[in-house]
Amino acid sequence: MTALVWPLIGEPHVPEPRDLVFLDCDTGIDDALAIAYLARSPSLQLVGVGTVSGNIDAATAARNTLDLLDVLGLGDVPVAIGEHDFTTRAYSGGAPHVHGDNGIGGVVLPPSLRATHEQDAAHLLVTLARQHPGQIRVLAIGPLTNLARALEIEPDLPRLVRDVIVMGGAFLVPGNVTPLAEANIHNDPEAADAVFAADWAVTLVPLDVTTGHRFLQEHLDELLLAPAPYASIGKMLDTYFDFYATVYGSRVAILHDPLAAAVLSGESQVTNTLDVPVLVTGGHGPDRGRTRADLRTDGSATRRPVRVVLTVRELFAPVLLERLVGTGRAD
Repeated sequence: MTALVWPLIGEPHVPEPRDLVFLDCDTGIDDALAIAYLARSPSLQLVGVGTVSGNIDAATAARNTLDLLDVLGLGDVPVAIGEHDFTTRAYSGGAPHVHGDNGIGGVVLPPSLRATHEQDAAHLLVTLARQHPGQIRVLAIGPLTNLARALEIEPDLPRLVRDVIVMGGAFLVPGNVTPLAEANIHNDPEAADAVFAADWAVTLVPLDVTTGHRFLQEHLDELLLAPAPYASIGKMLDTYFDFYATVYGSRVAILHDPLAAAVLSGESQVTNTLDVPVLVTGGHGPDRGRTRADLRTDGSATRRPVRVVLTVRELFAPVLLERLVGTGRAD
């Protein structure tokens, strides 16, 4: 008979180790939601953030991120400014009609007293990957300029990180900036193509799945009643709702970036994927930023397959709301 071993009374609880996450973002409104989700996720530890131009310029995105992290209780997480311009095109002003002039719906957060990291975003990612080989999970929810730059700095980066989760692309649905392209990929298709060509495990969370996950007015109303800082994030969403009302005819918010974070954490369980090499069209033509699945089966495809998420098990909006307004973070 196997003896039962009971824990000693008063024996300290040892928490499960958390996944180490490096976030690369262009902190607009849905980025802010994703950061809040990460802060409330018991299985994840945010170890660094890099910012890139996209929704807003990289420097403003870094300031938004510092302010947000501080009010979320993550004031020890370093934030590094990344690339201002894209690989073949200059940054041209972002999306103030979507995210507001300051990137976060005009909401003014208490200013952080912290400075940005002395390294730029790409170098910070490389440094952390070298310090924690095989452990860092990269979540990229903006243009992929910083990741492509990091690959140039450290060609062995794919061996040093655990995996990469990207919010971007469109395969079986239209794009959101052109009929063929999603915004993150369209901003820097050359960088995206380099990231998808690298030999690392990439999960892509495209518009095919994100557009089906929406915050509704009832969710926003509940978030606005939450304690600070979550009510402030709700105020940011007002601008986002106004924009999407012009697209869908009703006030909603598409949960692009938070859903990618939930796919990383495993809280949104993936139920259907397309596992194929992914190619991105560069240049300046009408198909700039188009993501294409390489469906060749004759063995001529040379890239590692990307896990393209097409569906997840349940609607994410109620899960996100509970994560944000629930009582405390379970550690």
